[in-house]
Amino acid sequence: MDIIDRKYRILQAIIDDYILTALPVGSRTISRKYEQKLSSATIRNEMSDLEELGYLDSPHTSAGRVPSCKAYRLYVDRMIQPAPLSVEETAFIKNCFDRRLNQVETLSTRIARALSSITNYTTAVMTSSMRDEQIFSHLQLVPVSEKRLLLVIVTTNGAVRQNVMDLDAPFAPDTLYTVSRIISEQLNGCPMSRLSEALLNLASGGPQEMRPIMKALSEQSVSDNEIRNVVVGGRSNLLSFPEYSDVDKAKELLSVLETKDKVVSLLSQNGEMEISVKIGPETGMKETSDCSLVTASYRLADGTVNTIGLIGPTRMQYSKVLSVLGEVGRTITEMLDEQNEQR
Repeated sequence: MDIIDRKYRILQAIIDDYILTALPVGSRTISRKYEQKLSSATIRNEMSDLEELGYLDSPHTSAGRVPSCKAYRLYVDRMIQPAPLSVEETAFIKNCFDRRLNQVETLSTRIARALSSITNYTTAVMTSSMRDEQIFSHLQLVPVSEKRLLLVIVTTNGAVRQNVMDLDAPFAPDTLYTVSRIISEQLNGCPMSRLSEALLNLASGGPQEMRPIMKALSEQSVSDNEIRNVVVGGRSNLLSFPEYSDVDKAKELLSVLETKDKVVSLLSQNGEMEISVKIGPETGMKETSDCSLVTASYRLADGTVNTIGLIGPTRMQYSKVLSVLGEVGRTITEMLDEQNEQR
């Protein structure tokens, strides 16, 4: 066996075993279950090399190793193929969809419930549709805690948008009031699509002590021209994984899943039924740095885009998740084809 091929096979065996057991994998396990022709000593040497290359971590002083995010990336990109679904699983997915595609919210809810049930991961479904350009009227910053505030934006047609912001440093209520007043006076009439840019420009020329908060405001997702609705299903599924047995860690993750803007940030991507796999830090948030997120997007006949995201630990069953999302894509395509034939 070629030495590079041997490392490759041992790494895949370690990842497969860890996904199933959530336990550090030792050389004896690999020798007994996967590579019976290799001695434990040979496998130990290969595991040491893989650790030096950054593909394995040693969580404790024991001989067991666990895959790193780098290993999972290689695993997803080069090692696995979508696992075939059973007849029952395929039928379950098809039966969970409402054939009336104009009922977008109902469809999103059914998708979230169905995928959470079949995968045991948390599912988030985001529906995005374009809206007419809106014009900024004014905003208000409301303190929630020392480093957290509520951002309330009102447009000229009376639409209200709210974001919860976490700040790097506390700001006095008087400062928040002054910032709210300056922005409201100077940016009244600004198109919402240009608001982030206008806030950044205002920050560069504003009072020194107010620049950090103005810059933070410019980084909020306040200037898009889309309406986004989010449905999350199976939040409690995450609590069944040993990775989230730590209460504080679980609370942090659940807090993300209960905050619309953070879920929107996780799911935002381009493409129609393009499947994207983000592993660990690739998700872009500290709270999800030990999670994996698999997303897929599809476009309905009215131009609405739905993005489905499955969230779980980095030792996610990627092959099954890819198969499930692929079946969802085929089901959506069939539904669209049926709708077109009826026109």
